[in-house]
Amino acid sequence: MDMNMTMNSTTMDMTMQMSFYWGRNVTILFSGWPGSHHHNPGMYILALLFLFAIAFTTEALSVWPTIKPNQSPVAAGLTQASVYAIRVSLGYFVMLAVMTYNVGVFIAAVAGHTIGFFAAKTSSLSMTKPSEPEASF
Repeated sequence: MDMNMTMNSTTMDMTMQMSFYWGRNVTILFSGWPGSHHHNPGMYILALLFLFAIAFTTEALSVWPTIKPNQSPVAAGLTQASVYAIRVSLGYFVMLAVMTYNVGVFIAAVAGHTIGFFAAKTSSLSMTKPSEPEASF
């Protein structure tokens, strides 16, 4: 689908993909990134790994222990709000990347969230070990 936008008598042609597609000729988040290097798939793979890391970090921050025992309530609130702001920002970056409708980008984002969720919940559960069952005679 072609979308034309007119600004101050200057016409900019913006082509936007409106269905899922395979291919490494994609712009993710920033103009020219990873670039249209048809003969060099390395930048596309690097972009997918970076997106995977962003999605993983988004999930990892959901269980980050931000409150310390001797911390004042204001400092604890500011720390939690800061971590939350970073987490939400990273989530929006992942969402915008997925809106490219590139299947590789979609798979990298879902895999990052899935593995990040698994790692976060596993570490969270390991920190709260259940108590030993009492022996009954």
